Amino acid sequence: MSLGEHLVELRRRLILSVVALVVGMVAGYLLSDWVWDLLRTPMLAVAEHHDASINYTNITQAFDLKLRIAFTVGLVLSAPVWLYQIWAFIVPGLTRKERQYGFGFFFAAVPLFFAGCFTGWYVWPHIVELMVGFAPAEDSVFLSAGDYLDFVLKLIVVVGVAFVLPVFLVLLNFAGVLQGISILKSWRVAILTITLFTAIATPAADVISMFLLAIPMALLYMAAAGIAILHDRRVARKTAALTAEYAS
Repeated sequence: MSLGEHLVELRRRLILSVVALVVGMVAGYLLSDWVWDLLRTPMLAVAEHHDASINYTNITQAFDLKLRIAFTVGLVLSAPVWLYQIWAFIVPGLTRKERQYGFGFFFAAVPLFFAGCFTGWYVWPHIVELMVGFAPAEDSVFLSAGDYLDFVLKLIVVVGVAFVLPVFLVLLNFAGVLQGISILKSWRVAILTITLFTAIATPAADVISMFLLAIPMALLYMAAAGIAILHDRRVARKTAALTAEYAS
């Protein structure tokens, strides 16, 4: 394809992605009140012990909040469409092996990302209750609606991304950048890093939330190390067979 044809193809892919995003945003706008009710549930629990509430600090913030929720929900709902459009635009320029790696990464990373987001969704109410609980009982807690939404969304996305990181390790191993034995030997550093991350992300007093994050992340890391080691052994056997063939 010529440069002009590539640009036309890119425009077509972008238009399809934008249409899917807009449709998802319409659905997200219709669901925004329901989503917001779920997001502010922890504050209702806090309000039982404190004078606590979520406030709108300017005239347009309530409408802006609905649009941000609609965009986030639309982005998630339309993810299969725009991810496919990105992949379909890139695939023609990849070799067969690169396509195999890309397909493996895509079909592993997407479910892990959503699993991480679900885990973050499960633990964030405990974090909100604990953090707001540091305020003395005689004090009032007034939170900006925009800041509260940013905190929740960032936490969920960060945990989702953390679940995808082991897939990057496998991808680097398949690309020949990182050896599986190196990943395995670094398990102590990895466990310490995972523990510190989950302790910061889930400062819950009962530590149950921390383990709910730390255990699956540690298992994913060890699984990535195991896959990388098996891949290195397969590559070593293939290299040895080719060497013996050329020697004979």
